[in-house]
Amino acid sequence: MYYLYIVKCSDNSLYTGITTDLERRMNEHNNSIKGAKYTSAHRPVKLVYFSEHKNRSLASKEESGIKKIARKEKLQLIENKSISKKKDIAKLDCMKYCI
Repeated sequence: MYYLYIVKCSDNSLYTGITTDLERRMNEHNNSIKGAKYTSAHRPVKLVYFSEHKNRSLASKEESGIKKIARKEKLQLIENKSISKKKDIAKLDCMKYCI
């Protein structure tokens, strides 16, 4: 299983990525040198959106599409999905990184 995710950084910027382990990746973004260079300069980050994909290819395609849209559209995506995803996010072990 692959996850596409969007995090909100401390300066309110958004960062999009993919991973196989959301908890590990959120920990890396917030506490490790293994986190993305961008997020290491904008800590802490909070998980605001994620979607599940069967393989890396599908996750990468969605990531590419999201990275091409304007911030306003990303915020709309986050808002529209947040209602249905709140229960899913609550089940994650990375809850301390979630909004």
